[in-house]
Amino acid sequence: MNKKLIITQVRGLSGMTQRQIESVKTLGLKRIRHSVTLNDTPALRGKIKTVGHLVSVKEA
Repeated sequence: MNKKLIITQVRGLSGMTQRQIESVKTLGLKRIRHSVTLNDTPALRGKIKTVGHLVSVKEA
């Protein structure tokens, strides 16, 4: 079974580095309180680590 993660953007992107902005957009998040459900992969965990202070993560 593939584990799924629910990722929710909780902070805005104002003042963030370009790398952090691109990571949030790659995750598919568009605005504050927007959530997406994605498969748990090592690449996804790396993106979450980059923007961990901007998102909240729960297991689905």
